[in-house]
Amino acid sequence: MLKFDFNTYNNKYVTQDKLETYKEKNEEIKNLFFTDELSHWTRIDTYVSDEELLNIKKVSDKIKKLCDVFIVIGIGGSYMGAKAVIDALTPVYSKKKPEIIFLGKNINPNEYNELLEYIKDKEVAVNVISKSGTTLEPSIAFDLILNEMKNKYNQIELKERVIITTDEKTGTLRELVNQEGYQSFVVPTIVGGRYSVFTPVGLLPIAVAGIDIIKLLLGVKNAMTEQLDNAINYATIRDIMYNNDKFIESYTIYDEKLNYLAEWLKQLYAESHGKEQKGILPIANVNTRDLHSMGQYLQEGKDIIFETVIGIKNNTSLYIDKYNCDLNELNNMALEKVCEAHNNGYTPSSIIWLEKLDEENLGELMQFFMFTAIVGGKQLGINPFDQPGVQEYKRLINEGLNEKFTN
Repeated sequence: MLKFDFNTYNNKYVTQDKLETYKEKNEEIKNLFFTDELSHWTRIDTYVSDEELLNIKKVSDKIKKLCDVFIVIGIGGSYMGAKAVIDALTPVYSKKKPEIIFLGKNINPNEYNELLEYIKDKEVAVNVISKSGTTLEPSIAFDLILNEMKNKYNQIELKERVIITTDEKTGTLRELVNQEGYQSFVVPTIVGGRYSVFTPVGLLPIAVAGIDIIKLLLGVKNAMTEQLDNAINYATIRDIMYNNDKFIESYTIYDEKLNYLAEWLKQLYAESHGKEQKGILPIANVNTRDLHSMGQYLQEGKDIIFETVIGIKNNTSLYIDKYNCDLNELNNMALEKVCEAHNNGYTPSSIIWLEKLDEENLGELMQFFMFTAIVGGKQLGINPFDQPGVQEYKRLINEGLNEKFTN
């Protein structure tokens, strides 16, 4: 269950009069979710079918028995959602096997050299995720890992250990599946990378991590039926802040297990809304750590930031005798007092509370945010599903690659 406080710490900006000005526009946007344009976003089968779920469970069970290290190769939406869920729901100091390593998100030689050395004496399986199969960073990572695995395993063993998640019909990775008989899953055509965490893109690594994907998807369904109005309300608050020259939004967390959730949110909103000289710049803060650095700016810096704070009502309990209190209660009290302090300064806050940190609540929260990204794009008058700016860096790197290394 999610609870929202969209009023206590931002009412200097968000008034009923301002909310009323969005009423007609928001009604039009809401109606789109019941038309062909957006209705697929309210159906779980848009993300994954029952048949795919059974196959994900079957393959994940096999992988858990086969390997010490499961390498997930992808960049952006191909890995960030899965990592956000796994980090949030896995004990920080867990030694559970298999170890899951995310690769293909950069072209840093140090990481690759160290990883290749690390896995030399370990049993390995790999899941490469790329719709086109041509993105530079995952392509390099997959080539390196596959070459290493070919030195270890025969062709029959490779078919058990290599899983490719890609386009259903086309692309270099689909061709490889057809040639070598590797196991494969499909990236749904209608679901873009940053929205794909609840498709096989994210669900396979999450299942290998031992997380209950059925409960996760139950939370997604809850959001689809219960949270659209709250998502529209939150998107409206963000737009009001934007129109009051609040151009930066801090996603502020009070549990470091949510660190990669904040990173996923940065991608979701920056890539969905940062176009046509529009959009809010998302940043992330981890409190109470960052109160001794970024907290100073949020309290007394330039008046351009607002916060979305994510709290956990019922986290694990730990009683502190010295302060005669439970540490989770103290953490949540600090959250609200910081929101009060920042609102007394220049930074208003909205708070989103999870009842507890588990699969169902996290699934509901992430689907809520994806709804908001779609609604916010419609409010800005931009397409929340494309990312034309990303193509420019790829074009220039590929030009440089051809000029410098292939002549």
